[in-house]
Parts: sequence; C-alpha cells; structure tokens
Amino acid sequence: MELLEGMKTRRSIRAFKPDPVPGEVVAKIVETAGNCSSYLSTQPWEITVVSGNKKDEIVNKLYRLAEAHNPINPDIPLPTSWPPELKERSMEHGARRLNTLGIERDDREGREELRLQNFQFYGAPCAAFLLMDDSLGEWSLFDMGLFTQNFVLAAHGYGLGCCIQASVTEYAKEIKRYLGINEKMKMVVCISFGYPDPEGKLNLYRSLKKKPEDFFQWFE
Repeated sequence: MELLEGMKTRRSIRAFKPDPVPGEVVAKIVETAGNCSSYLSTQPWEITVVSGNKKDEIVNKLYRLAEAHNPINPDIPLPTSWPPELKERSMEHGARRLNTLGIERDDREGREELRLQNFQFYGAPCAAFLLMDDSLGEWSLFDMGLFTQNFVLAAHGYGLGCCIQASVTEYAKEIKRYLGINEKMKMVVCISFGYPDPEGKLNLYRSLKKKPEDFFQWFE
C-alpha cells in the first residue's frame, strides 16, 4: 500500500474476523513501528502482544471487572474536562456513533453493551499493550504516540485494522499482574488488531475530521 494512501484510508476498526494473525506478520509490524522517531533516540516503548488462549483469558478477566464496575485505576489518568469546542466535538462524535448503531441515548442496556465490547477487544484476535517506564515524562509519552501511529499504519499496510483503546488501561494493574509485567512499567494504551470484518455494524461508522482551514496557519 502506498504511504499517503495508507495515511488517508486508515480508520478505527471495531469489528474483526476471527482469523488469526500470523506471528511473522505481527513481528514485521512491531519492527516497522520501532522505526519511528523518539526524543534523543531514547526509544522508551515496550510492547506485549496477546492472542489465542492468553487473549481469551484476559478478555474473561477484563469483562468481569468491567461488568461489575470495579474501581478503575489507569496508569495514565483519564481526562476529566475538555475545552468547550473539544467537548462539543466529542459529544457529537458519541451521538453520531450511537445513531449509526441504532442505539438511543436513553437506552442504558444498549449503551452498556457497547461499553463492554471494549473489554472484549471488539472480538479482535490480538491485542497489544504499549508500555514505558513509570519514571518517564511527557516527551516520552509523545514518543509513545509516534510508535502507536507507526504500529497502526504498518498494520493497515498488511491488511489489518486497529482500534486504539484507552478504556482497557482502566485495569492496567490487573493486566500487568496477570502477564507478569513489572509494576514499574506504565501502561499507555491498548491496541486491538486483526482482519477487519466489512459486514460488522460497528465498522459502518465514520468519525468526522476537522478541515485543514480549522487548524492550519501558514506565514510567509
């Protein structure tokens, strides 16, 4: 896939085929992702990928925690407020997605079912947990974003789809404990990935993107 085409056609995928992703493909994606820039070439990222039985076991644990509304404790605090313009965009995004799925805003059961799909990785055959040392700060977090985008674009280039998930990190400590990951590693994000299901209802939704004139300035 040509680079610019891949950047333009990338989108979040939330419905996947059950087909497993070959290990050699995952290895190539990880290698490509690691080719991104980082501050002073510190390359702070570490990544743990689960699939097969291990992935299913984690799904069962996460689903039970989320279904019971167990207290959350992400390594990176979730936002509690937004500037008005961003809040409006977020609310519009949520409303449009519910409308696409035919879920009314007062349909608590439907909204809860949609929330819980996060903790099933939307049925993806693989999930990647991206981590960095908890002593690192904002510049390293920026580097993690570069790695994440490289991972998503590389996966897209291999015909895979990804969903970058913050919700899964709400139970970061439980995931790290189960996988034997050092507690000093900070879980930044989870990426669910696999082959997209074009018939999946969740894949019908398209988020609206800002137009360049809304965020771009050029001085000469």
